[in-house]
Amino acid sequence: MIVGIPKEIKSSEYRVAITPSGVMELKAAGHQVLVQSGAGLGSGYTDESYVAAGAEIQAGAAAVFEKAELLLKVKEPLESEYAMIRENQVVFTYFHFASSLSLTKAMMQSKAVCIAYETVEKADRSLPLLIPMSEVAGRMSVQQGAKFLEKPQQGRGVLMGGIPGVAPAEVLILGAGVVGTQAARMAAGLGARVTLMDVSLPRLRQLAETLPPNVQTIYSSEYNIRQMLPHTDLVIGAVLIPGAKAPKLIRRDMLALMKPGSVLVDVAVDQGGCFETCRPTTHQDPVFMIDNIVHYCVANMPGAVPYTSTIGLTNATLPYVLHLARHGWQQACEQWSDLQKGLNLVHGKIVHAGVAQAFPELNNL
Repeated sequence: MIVGIPKEIKSSEYRVAITPSGVMELKAAGHQVLVQSGAGLGSGYTDESYVAAGAEIQAGAAAVFEKAELLLKVKEPLESEYAMIRENQVVFTYFHFASSLSLTKAMMQSKAVCIAYETVEKADRSLPLLIPMSEVAGRMSVQQGAKFLEKPQQGRGVLMGGIPGVAPAEVLILGAGVVGTQAARMAAGLGARVTLMDVSLPRLRQLAETLPPNVQTIYSSEYNIRQMLPHTDLVIGAVLIPGAKAPKLIRRDMLALMKPGSVLVDVAVDQGGCFETCRPTTHQDPVFMIDNIVHYCVANMPGAVPYTSTIGLTNATLPYVLHLARHGWQQACEQWSDLQKGLNLVHGKIVHAGVAQAFPELNNL
C-alpha cells in the first residue's frame, strides 16, 4: 500500500504523523511511504533521516495527497486540504468531528474513509491512540496553568507550591481519566492542593489509593463544583466522551464565583470544551479574559512538545497503521474491533454514534 505523510499546517503544529523508525517498519512490511519535504523538521527529523529509513520525499502536499492510499496525519484536515482528499482514500488522524460541522460536511462530501485516532477503542473501553497525547496534555495543562497564574500573564500571582508560611495554589481537576490523572500527579508534584472530581466512584476509589496525599477526590456534581470554585486558583477541564461533544461543566454565571486572575485550562477544547466560555486558541495567542478569569484553550497542546509527542504517537499508532496497510480498511476493521470503533465516516455516511448525535441534520444526507 502507498502510505502518505503530509506536513501539518495547523497553527504551531510541529508534530508529524510518523517517525523514521515507523517508516522503516512500514518499508520492511513491503509498503511504499511518501513523506512531504520538511514534514518532520518540527519534531527534529530531517528529510535525510526519512530517506535513510526508506521513505520517498515529495516536494509538496499535493503529491502526497494525490498518490497516497492511506493518509496519515496528526490533526484534522484544514480547509485548504479538503479538496485534495479523494473518494475511497483512507484518512487516519485526530478528527474530533463532533466539534466541527464544516469539517464533517467536507469529509462527507469527499467520500473518503475517515478513521479517527480518538475513537479507536479497546474492549476495556480504553482509547489507545488518545492515551499518549492525553498524557502529554494532562501534564502540560499544569505547566501552562502554573505559567498563567503568574501576574505578568494576568493571573493571580500565585506560586503553585507556595513556600513555608504561604499556602500553595488550589487546583480543581474535572475528570479522572488519563488527562485528569496526569494533571493531578503533576500538580501534586509541584506541591499544590489538588481536588480531583469524577462521576465514577470506582475510579475515585482507585485513585484515592494511588495518588499523593495532597490530592483529594470528590464526586462531581454542579453543587460540589460551585462549592469549590471560590477557593480555586486553577481549574483544569479534563472530561471526555469519546467521539461526542464535551459536557459544559462550568457555565458563564459560575465565573463570578471565582477569584479574579484565576485560570481555566480546557483540555477538552478539541471536543467543544467543558467550559461554556471556551473557544479554541493557539500557541501564539493562547489566552483570553472573560469576567477577569484567564482562559487557556489551546486546541493542540501536545504540538508544543513535538519531539516527545511524535514518538509517543508513533508508538501507539504504528500497529494499527501496519494492520491497515496490510489488509486494507475493510478487512482490518473486520478483524480488529478497536479499528472498527475508529470508523467515523465511510463514503459520505456517518457511522459513529457520537458524530451522528452531534449533527442529526446530517444523518440522512
